[in-house]
Amino acid sequence: MISIYEVKPKFQQLLMPLVDWMRKIGMMPNHVTILALLLSILTGVILSIFHDNKWIYIIMPIVMFVRMALNAIDGVMAKKYHMKSDLGLLLNELGDVISDLFLFLPFVFISEDYGIGILMFISLSIISEMTGVTVQVIGSTRRYDGPMGKSDRAFIIGFISFLIFLHLNMTPYLHFVFYVCSILMLINIYSRITNGLKEVKS
Repeated sequence: MISIYEVKPKFQQLLMPLVDWMRKIGMMPNHVTILALLLSILTGVILSIFHDNKWIYIIMPIVMFVRMALNAIDGVMAKKYHMKSDLGLLLNELGDVISDLFLFLPFVFISEDYGIGILMFISLSIISEMTGVTVQVIGSTRRYDGPMGKSDRAFIIGFISFLIFLHLNMTPYLHFVFYVCSILMLINIYSRITNGLKEVKS
């Protein structure tokens, strides 16, 4: 199924001058990964504290875009400058899951279903990424199948936050959005498992 992840190669090309500049000033891929993680944690904490202030939600789409750029930059830098490492791989996978946790949790405070929808969304996000990683154990490549992959989730959260910033009353509908996204993630998990198995057998 189609996913925003499909446009990643073109996005990486646009970031190439920034990749070269960051490398020139001495940054390494792991530094970029950690920067993205710290930015996500800080944003999640700020939104959790000030979740009643609608104006603060404008930072979410901005941070989501910056985080997406940083996640692309660390990979491109590692590949272009031959700086791939086992530590970098671990930081990348764990950083994504931890970042999602901190960025999504603030919505627990404004959801009308006691946070059930967003907690389901968070749990399935973690399972989805774990599935994408775990299929490598059986000999498959890392799976990024959609729908509702990492980039799609970032877009949804950023878009919802932008609507809240515009003072649109999203609260009564939030849990329904997260329920639908959770169903799509179940499809995502199934796709990653089945496509991983097919890749090993082919």
